[in-house]
Amino acid sequence: MRVRRAVEFEAAHRLPRHPGKCRQPHGHSYRIVVTVDRPVDPSSGMAIDFADLKEIVRREVVSELDHRDVNEILENPTAEAMAVWAWNRLADALPGLAEIEIHETSRCSVAYRGE
Repeated sequence: MRVRRAVEFEAAHRLPRHPGKCRQPHGHSYRIVVTVDRPVDPSSGMAIDFADLKEIVRREVVSELDHRDVNEILENPTAEAMAVWAWNRLADALPGLAEIEIHETSRCSVAYRGE
């Protein structure tokens, strides 16, 4: 069963290697969607509780990025780099991790499924 949970956070960044306006400091209302793939536990009827998934994502990822300058964490914080960073933070804490999707805007996102 694939279970997804979205969590929102605010952060600023600049893309030092970008040839356009994103080279300048700016902010986003990010949305991270984390997907786990696990069997359903027959006793609970769930693969993972949505609240538990939210807590793990908040603890491991959002608490580090929310209302921060992401350049303090990643040298070139593209959405792609942030997705890989989040994967590395969640991989051990979240068995069955299947996908991380990072939305910079309502129309732009990246999805990462590990190596």
